[in-house]
Amino acid sequence: MSVLPYKISVLIFVRDEAGRHLLIRRRKQPNIGLWSPVGGKLEMATGESPHECAVRELKEETGLEAGISELHLFGMIAEKSYEGGAHWLMFLYDCRKRIGVLPVEIDEGQFGFFTREEVELLPLPATDRTALWEVYDKHRHGFVVMRADCDPSEPLKVEIEELIAK
Repeated sequence: MSVLPYKISVLIFVRDEAGRHLLIRRRKQPNIGLWSPVGGKLEMATGESPHECAVRELKEETGLEAGISELHLFGMIAEKSYEGGAHWLMFLYDCRKRIGVLPVEIDEGQFGFFTREEVELLPLPATDRTALWEVYDKHRHGFVVMRADCDPSEPLKVEIEELIAK
């Protein structure tokens, strides 16, 4: 078994006033060419917390200024051997503040608003399609901890380790 780096990131589910989801079509790895909620890696050298990272990434990528109290941490997922290149620990947030306009395109990718039904028709990362959107739909008011074995040579396997329903 090879040793891979471990990366820590946030993923933020943001909606507009009509309830449509804001997604970015990524033009960088990971998930190049796929649609995903906004997010990014923690600045670990500065001791940034996941909440601080979510606030920063929202502002940097979308221009939306949301306070820590406007974010709800609804889950965590540990993705082992994601795309065969790294292990990821991802904190999942629901942004309670709505975004008013579609953000301008950035170097990370282009944005779009999509209904929940339209999201299902988009090219999505495998773990997003298999686990994250279902968890968001069912448990965004509670809290869930998951692990995923993402080794590209094996079928994707996602397990819930803890669930606090609300």
